[in-house]
Amino acid sequence: MKEIEKNLNGAGMRIGIVQSRFNAVVCEGLLASCRMQLARHGVRDEDITLASVPGALEIPLLLQSMAQSGKFDALVALGAVIRGDTYHFEVVSNESARGVSEVQLHSGVPIANAILTADTDEQAEDRMNAKGAEAALVAIEMANLLKALA
Repeated sequence: MKEIEKNLNGAGMRIGIVQSRFNAVVCEGLLASCRMQLARHGVRDEDITLASVPGALEIPLLLQSMAQSGKFDALVALGAVIRGDTYHFEVVSNESARGVSEVQLHSGVPIANAILTADTDEQAEDRMNAKGAEAALVAIEMANLLKALA
């Protein structure tokens, strides 16, 4: 049996990040931890492209454009959807996740989805550092896995 080993070496990788500006404190926390983890695993700052969008629903469109450009080994989606008093939370959460998944499957470019969904600001802030770092690791691992399969 041939087994493909987990590879978290990000040296030479080009990573695109799409970050929502809505719920800015959480999104900035996600970005900081993501960038720190990317650097820890060899991704150079000059090989990272960051673009911001108004909110989580706009993330998939920009991811699609980045994926179609052929300039990136992997992409990362950063955002925060925090429950309010209306049904809007479910719509934004579900549709942003669906959009990210569709872009990934149609383009073949791996996308780490770190669009947090939380009931409160406190929950989101508690999770932002871990989720931002995890997204970086997912992006690197999936890009390396796809290369190994090619």
